[in-house]
Amino acid sequence: MKNLNETLAAVQSAGRDLLVLNEADINRILLDIADATLQQSDYILEENRRDLERMSPEDPKYDRLKLTPERLQAIADDTRNVASLPSPLGRVLKENILPNGLKIRRISVPFGVIGIIYEARPNVSFDVSALCLKSGNACVLKGGSDADYSNRAIVNVIHQVLKKHHIDPHVVELLPATREATAELLHARKYVDLIIPRGSSNLINFVRENASVPVIETGAGICHAYFDRYGDLKKGIAIVNNAKTRRVSVCNALDCLLIDVDRLSDLPALCQPLAESKVIIYADTAAHAVLQGHYPDQLLQKASEEDYGREFLDYKMAVKTVADIWEALTHIATYSSKHSECIITEDEDHKHLFTREVDAACVYVNAPTSFTDGAQFGLGAEIGISTQKLHARGPMALEEITTYKWVIEGEGQIRK
Repeated sequence: MKNLNETLAAVQSAGRDLLVLNEADINRILLDIADATLQQSDYILEENRRDLERMSPEDPKYDRLKLTPERLQAIADDTRNVASLPSPLGRVLKENILPNGLKIRRISVPFGVIGIIYEARPNVSFDVSALCLKSGNACVLKGGSDADYSNRAIVNVIHQVLKKHHIDPHVVELLPATREATAELLHARKYVDLIIPRGSSNLINFVRENASVPVIETGAGICHAYFDRYGDLKKGIAIVNNAKTRRVSVCNALDCLLIDVDRLSDLPALCQPLAESKVIIYADTAAHAVLQGHYPDQLLQKASEEDYGREFLDYKMAVKTVADIWEALTHIATYSSKHSECIITEDEDHKHLFTREVDAACVYVNAPTSFTDGAQFGLGAEIGISTQKLHARGPMALEEITTYKWVIEGEGQIRK
């Protein structure tokens, strides 16, 4: 695609121009984007409605796709929050004077051009644009066709602000919502420095397996909560309900409740609030027997092996009975996507064991996985939740979308 290569080259060039802007300039742009988001909310919501009309409300992606005045207000608040954060650029990460007199420093710098491939999540267009502008990166957005009207409206608003500040609008570029554009982006090594996929495990796997541009994996969350034999029931009820029902379509939502066999009698109480949200429970034999008569029959099913290790993204949850904490740890090691895991316990030894043994980006003690979020961590907005170990892990905010370079100053020294 010759035209797409020309577009990507323009993004790369515009990204270099970002480097001449100071922090105050960037902050003014971000504050104006926040204001414009609210001023043009009717326009954005109308375009979002056109996308929603093409999707069934029963689709788990519907909630991710939907924008509301309240969500736009939260997005504007997050954008202002990003503006208030210190710049991640130009920080001296390490410095030293070598025996030969060379002064050597490691300094934080932008990646350059970051490509984001995402599905029905128009909020990502705002979050990525704000974080990339603040960190000096140009961004290439590749949204799905489900959210195309919404994404185009959002980027149009951002472009209006950039033009007002005499900034090349190519620093925030939205590609066509086509498979061909995805394929080109995955192989645009000449123009793109990093790709971050946000979406289902199928999307992430496709990007990882087909990209020649470096990839940071984010998104897929198969999250567990283990109710330990020493767990506090009142805490457990609140944590399980919040982790599962706060927002089912997001990657930090609870997928599987593990319960110690010694606490099976507490399972009906743990699950009672879930019935109010009509959560379908897929329970193993022991858990199913305990829940029968205490949980609505139409919402209670026997679990199959496929229900474990499944990211539901819906009002559905698996329940597994375990003999002890060691079996819980084994189950998590087998089925986790290494996103977010939780233990509910009052036992100090079990707290330390769980946090030490569980291999995940975020490990919780007596708190729900729903807190895995860049804003909740005090990082501003986020560009995604990294589930891998190279470069970044967990919520990826400003610091995680910078790299560094070495700057060496001498006075004429030469190497023998």
